[in-house]
Amino acid sequence: MMDDLALLGFGPDGWAPLLLKGCLLTLAVSAASMAIGTALGVLLAWARLKGPRWLRRTALVYGVILRGVPELLVILLLYFGLPSLILSLSETLGWEAPGLPPPFLIGSVSVGLVSAAYQAEIFRGGVGAIPRGQFEAARAMGFSDLMCFHRIVLPQVARIVLPALGNVWQFNLKDSALIAVTGLSELMRTSLVAAGSTRHPFLFFGVAMALYLALTTLSSTAFYYGGRHSSRWDRG
Repeated sequence: MMDDLALLGFGPDGWAPLLLKGCLLTLAVSAASMAIGTALGVLLAWARLKGPRWLRRTALVYGVILRGVPELLVILLLYFGLPSLILSLSETLGWEAPGLPPPFLIGSVSVGLVSAAYQAEIFRGGVGAIPRGQFEAARAMGFSDLMCFHRIVLPQVARIVLPALGNVWQFNLKDSALIAVTGLSELMRTSLVAAGSTRHPFLFFGVAMALYLALTTLSSTAFYYGGRHSSRWDRG
């Protein structure tokens, strides 16, 4: 028991600093992927709602593909497949071969691309939940498209989609564990290294489980109170 406590402490043999650093890196990857997914998801939702026919079909195909393949496959494709493709192209054109992309960047982009496919449907559904009469009234009052988006669409969509975005954030947190295959020292990778180095897999995987559960619980609580605050003026 004392040996286990020493391994989880801050002493010379303790893994606590690395585990906490892994937690922070997990949060950073999740936040970056969420930001990428939100930005791209908004564009995809706009393409589905307002874009020309070819763009609507492109956004639809993107969503079908990214929601239908495993996230790990996307990470492997971007981390190992993309550099190989760029290397072949560089050799063909006679350019200097680039190095491997940073694992943090690849991990954030990979999870963000998958997240965008889900967020696009969330935003599209949020806009669809707004009564059409509000848009017609805004046009009758002379609102431009930008004013209509800023004063009518954005406040209501933010309230409608917040609970669903909380679920996407939870997925991003858990999907960040897949980035361990790139060697990034986030929480899952640190736990794997600690378990292999100390031969205490149950201890460190149990700690990793507890830390992930703490992160998801805190996130759920934050989104819950955020949703209550955004809906404070709703009738009933």
